[in-house]
Amino acid sequence: MRHAKTLLAIGLIAASAGAICAGGPKDCKPLYLTFDTGHMAVAPLIADVLARQQVKVTFFGAQERTQEGDGSLGDYWAPWWKARAAEGHAFASHTYDHVYWKGDAPGGQFRVKPSAGPDTDKEFTWTAAQYCAEIRHANQRLQAMTGQAPLPLFRAPGGKTSPALLAAAQACGYAHVGWAAAGFLGDELSSERASNATLLAQALRNIRSGDILLAHLGIWSRKDPWAPTVLEPLLVGLKERGFCFKTLREHPDYTTWMVAHPQ
Repeated sequence: MRHAKTLLAIGLIAASAGAICAGGPKDCKPLYLTFDTGHMAVAPLIADVLARQQVKVTFFGAQERTQEGDGSLGDYWAPWWKARAAEGHAFASHTYDHVYWKGDAPGGQFRVKPSAGPDTDKEFTWTAAQYCAEIRHANQRLQAMTGQAPLPLFRAPGGKTSPALLAAAQACGYAHVGWAAAGFLGDELSSERASNATLLAQALRNIRSGDILLAHLGIWSRKDPWAPTVLEPLLVGLKERGFCFKTLREHPDYTTWMVAHPQ
């Protein structure tokens, strides 16, 4: 009986939170929740929360090492990605091998270091064309799995870029997406440094209308996983404060770019 009452209470909370923003985007303050790939162990739980809360997000995909299967963009996870497309989520590149920018190099080139794939932790000097091909590779894989054209956007791993790198990416059709200071949800931090309760309270206190929020589909180093523990109370709490959630398809800073750069 206690279990049944708990489930009923959760259902009522979820329903009431959804009703708060039932008036639609014109009646609430927009937020843009984004997820970068990770070890994927919590991905099914995250998908359940998003579906229950009727929240659409933008996923930035890279082929990262996973706890199960052949990488976050591998065949094992392809049905998961296809299901997210059917739910109306959006997708964009996180570079295929999760390639970090390490610095600019002479001749319009870049020093880079993949953290996934066959060249993990090796440093290279790439041309702008090579970096663009890396962005495109992730988008091609996302489209193959989802049947949906990804957005002409990308997120550099760690958010590390330079003006030259951003210009090179824009020249081949990709605008970079970072995140708001308050939108860093802290799931990459150690549990000892930042508890889930602390991260939840901080986000609910500091997030403002228009913010792009960042979380991950699993972080290897965090002992007390952020997702899905924090995710649902965060979504409920933000809805109670009058926020609603949109994908980056609707972000005013990128709508003109996306019209001019169809994939």
